[in-house]
Amino acid sequence: MLDDQSRCVVCLHADGPGLCRAQTPAAAPVRDQLRSIWQAGLLSLLLLLLLPGVCVPAWAQPARLDVNVIGLFSDSAVLVINGGNPRTLKAGQATPEGVRLVSANSQQAVVEVNGRRETLSLGQSIAAQRSTAGRQQAILLSDGRGHFWANAEINGSTAKVLVDTGASLISMSNSTARQLGINFLQGQRGFTSTANGTVPVYRVTLASVRIGEITLSNVDASVHEGDNLPVILLGMSFLNRVEMQRDGERMTLIRRF
Repeated sequence: MLDDQSRCVVCLHADGPGLCRAQTPAAAPVRDQLRSIWQAGLLSLLLLLLLPGVCVPAWAQPARLDVNVIGLFSDSAVLVINGGNPRTLKAGQATPEGVRLVSANSQQAVVEVNGRRETLSLGQSIAAQRSTAGRQQAILLSDGRGHFWANAEINGSTAKVLVDTGASLISMSNSTARQLGINFLQGQRGFTSTANGTVPVYRVTLASVRIGEITLSNVDASVHEGDNLPVILLGMSFLNRVEMQRDGERMTLIRRF
């Protein structure tokens, strides 16, 4: 909560299409001297940028990433990102925020953020700005239980998927795969443990997966035999290739590569 001294004192309202005008008692004499709408718009812009306490829209602020190294091993490192829980990454792995561990040893780690590589020793940290301009995005809203669903296109067919960071791959049942026209029997057969016991699965590669503006090609997936998987899980084979930004009941996915 803001105190009286830091409270926003500028009230903005629309003054015609695309124009916002700042109204404060102190600015009134200045506005009386303006001779055109262009000058009024210029003053509003200056007020937004310079006055303390003015709230800048969230979309105008680049997201910040704080990366701290708290553990070093051969080919792995323990990172804390934005003050969250420690995460152990192996060389080559990336987080949903877009931080990739390039290499590591007992002395230092090389991390990559926004295409820039930094070498960090134990206890060192970096701060980076994460730009999202011009990148493919998808916005998801949570349901009443806090789950995030998305309307997707898988190999050109529409489907509803559930975001699941605990799933390694996009996962679905064999009946769902048939509905989507996926010939899973040609995939690599294996087994996985579920709440219902060990079940056979087929590993396949999806030609394309589209959510919102984001379209990814060659996405790994698993097809479970039987109908013990009632929903399609959007796992890390897709999520590792996007950034995930959550703000309450809203989640924004931003394509990384």
